[in-house]
Amino acid sequence: MVKPTLVIMAAGMGSRYGGLKQIDPVGPSGEIIMDYSIYDAMKAGFGKVVFIIKKEIEDAFRETIGNRISKIVDTAYVYQEVYKVPSNFEVPQDRIKPWGTAHAVLCCKDVVNTPFAVINADDFYGSTSFEEIGKFLSEVKDDREFYNYAMVGFQLENTLTEHGTVARGVCNVDNENYLVNITERTKIKKFEDAAKYTEDGESWIDIPKGSTVSMNTWGFTPSIFEELEEGFSKFLEGNKENILKSEYFLPSVVDNLIAEGKAKVKVMTSKEQWYGVTYREDKPNINKAINDLINSGVYPEKLWD
Repeated sequence: MVKPTLVIMAAGMGSRYGGLKQIDPVGPSGEIIMDYSIYDAMKAGFGKVVFIIKKEIEDAFRETIGNRISKIVDTAYVYQEVYKVPSNFEVPQDRIKPWGTAHAVLCCKDVVNTPFAVINADDFYGSTSFEEIGKFLSEVKDDREFYNYAMVGFQLENTLTEHGTVARGVCNVDNENYLVNITERTKIKKFEDAAKYTEDGESWIDIPKGSTVSMNTWGFTPSIFEELEEGFSKFLEGNKENILKSEYFLPSVVDNLIAEGKAKVKVMTSKEQWYGVTYREDKPNINKAINDLINSGVYPEKLWD
């Protein structure tokens, strides 16, 4: 049985949080969110961890978590840098932010050779999420006609913060729990009676209650890398007018592959409550959640003792 790889996207700049939220402690013994994700993944049978980071945070990252995790499980680093583009493309001098989640995963192509899961560094997904996608990845093979991928979907209401907008991929799922399409909504906000999104910052549109959303918990085979590489060139070519801000989103790539009949994506719906640190004001909620899970026996007080 294949041991899948866990890919953790940790290269975000944390502009809304006001700092490196990826390595801000949330547990009683200094654990960060990634500690709990890796702990859950290892229990679910994952055999390798790949960290996607920015080169300039490497020393702080290794000191906070990398050196500790490398003693426990096979570990690799890749660097998502703005200059990692096709040779025929010139990066504008003013482009500072990374190219997005699909580009982040593309950066892993030389260090991942097994089925793998992708997660965000700053989101807490819960143990059952890793159990479900770990089982899928340990058995998955691409068919001749299409790629076999998966995602863990969350109920929208379980993924919102009280402190501002969030980005989520809103999913349309068929009766056999396969993804029909996914639309990236970059500004979703919790209102008293509903969740709504905006595209212009002024008008707000309802999202149906109970909608399934992506938290970037994907399961892929290595076949995705060729598609990401080809798609990145098309993205750069097609976004020249907004090249300083446009992002190459993973849900958009998956949506295109489904529309082209190249991939089928099994959706595993998680009942877990999401916790994250999109904003600094979110931190007390995850502190309390972790303590509650420790008190109920889900995690030990010192995770790696």
